[in-house]
Amino acid sequence: MNDRLLKTENCRLDAGNLPAQAARGSASFDRLIAIMDELREKCPWDREQTFDSLRPQTIEETYELSEAVLDKDYDAICKELGDVLLHVVFYAKMGEEGGHFGIDDVIAKLCGKLIFRHPHVFSETAVKDAAEVIQNWEQLKLKEKGGNKTVLSGVPASLPSLVKACRIQDKARAVGFDWEVREQVWDKVWEEMNELKTELAAGNPDSIEDEFGDLLFSIVNAARLYRVNPDTALERTNRKFIKRFNYLEQQTLQKGRPLKDMTLEEMNEIWEKAKKEV
Repeated sequence: MNDRLLKTENCRLDAGNLPAQAARGSASFDRLIAIMDELREKCPWDREQTFDSLRPQTIEETYELSEAVLDKDYDAICKELGDVLLHVVFYAKMGEEGGHFGIDDVIAKLCGKLIFRHPHVFSETAVKDAAEVIQNWEQLKLKEKGGNKTVLSGVPASLPSLVKACRIQDKARAVGFDWEVREQVWDKVWEEMNELKTELAAGNPDSIEDEFGDLLFSIVNAARLYRVNPDTALERTNRKFIKRFNYLEQQTLQKGRPLKDMTLEEMNEIWEKAKKEV
């Protein structure tokens, strides 16, 4: 048994003797590793890549996977998952070349983390629902790191602002910092709205920006409490607006008039039709 399969097998045993199906796909994965070895050795482009050069492409691949998930395009999801997996293997190969880590280490660390953070599966811990699982997860993450990190230190600084707001609020909730009743959040939303109106009247740009941020943060909080992913919700609205605006533009072109020559009233009339048809 090669080193990679041995480490994977050890992960299985540590997890409490998972069924043999856990090792399925190992031949396909070994083939992928072999292909990456060949590419890194023989392809000029692959050979030139570094952690820094690959990073922007990894971000792009992640967004392409996200788009496929939103579209529920399962063929595209399958393809994009392959692209993301390629990047995982690529980074591991470069890590191995530098003497830092290899794919075995990546898998072993992942197995260990999953087992440690799911004591309700691999140990005797009892949980009543998914919410308690998430709360335990955050507590275990802190314990896993020796308690040396703060609750919010695990939120990546480079996350998009909307996604970051969600993660911040999730982590705060996991340690009990949350509304007692979700309906209370609307008082905060209206409070932030009124503070924004006050600053708009005063005309201070910095304060206006601060209050817009506070209002957006409170809206994200409301979405979370009502189990709505605000990033997904906003993207749905983006797509809806694009469809309706494209309809508006097509209708005006059919009339032989560009949008800039139409009145707002005329555009609104077509927009109302768009809301019914697209």
